[in-house]
Amino acid sequence: MRKIVFATNNKHKLEEIRAILGDEFTILGLGDIGCNEDIPEIADTLEGNAAIKAKFVKEHYGYDCFADDTGLEVDALNGAPGVYSARYAGPAHDSAANVALLMRNMEGVTDRKARFRTVIALIEGNDIVEMEGTVEGVIIDELRGSNGFGYDPVFMPEGYDVTFAEMDAAEKNRISHRGRATEKLRKYLTEKNISS
Repeated sequence: MRKIVFATNNKHKLEEIRAILGDEFTILGLGDIGCNEDIPEIADTLEGNAAIKAKFVKEHYGYDCFADDTGLEVDALNGAPGVYSARYAGPAHDSAANVALLMRNMEGVTDRKARFRTVIALIEGNDIVEMEGTVEGVIIDELRGSNGFGYDPVFMPEGYDVTFAEMDAAEKNRISHRGRATEKLRKYLTEKNISS
């Protein structure tokens, strides 16, 4: 079975990706390859950060690798927190603080439209390929649900009356930004395996 590294130490993300990709591939996290560095995310775009992380693993560990970066883009906040979603309230990557700051910034705001956007950068050999997944929705005015992570308790996807945090993992993965980007990755890897 083909092994490929997903450049993350986030166990929630790793579980989501493994569930979506299924048993066609063995997905290793950074801890599985002995990479304990905090790879700096210094780009000002999701595409740039995903590429930085994938290139770091390829250059330092030699593995084919993919990395993602995800942002919550809120229309009324001019696209913020965007690329800074994980460190919106500061460098500690504190999800509760990030959500609390978002809710404060959205007080009294009537335009609640937002989207989650995930970009995946895949490096195989010398080639780099990007995939993107987006899901539109709204920011609700209270936290609801205990599943998921990050901004999931305040994001309600378009066409649903529940937040990501009120969905089970299978339902969320089917419609989420990361699910959509990862499905493109799965198709790409599967088709490449068949043709090679």
